[in-house]
Amino acid sequence: MSRSTDTATDRAGLEIRVERGHARPEELAALTAILLARAAAPAAGPAAPERATAAWRRRRHVPGLHTAHSWQG
Repeated sequence: MSRSTDTATDRAGLEIRVERGHARPEELAALTAILLARAAAPAAGPAAPERATAAWRRRRHVPGLHTAHSWQG
């Protein structure tokens, strides 16, 4: 971001600069609205603690049931 001598950007202290291409005024307005909404949004709360154990159980191996490609007969 670069500084400008424009009083509107000096008051806010921020500036949006298009690096490549040409942004239409509608596109800049939409981008500004999104950035302002994100800045005004409340911070996310603490994340839920991760589970210490798996939520599923492994099935017990049943002798005699083998996959089709198994070498066990």
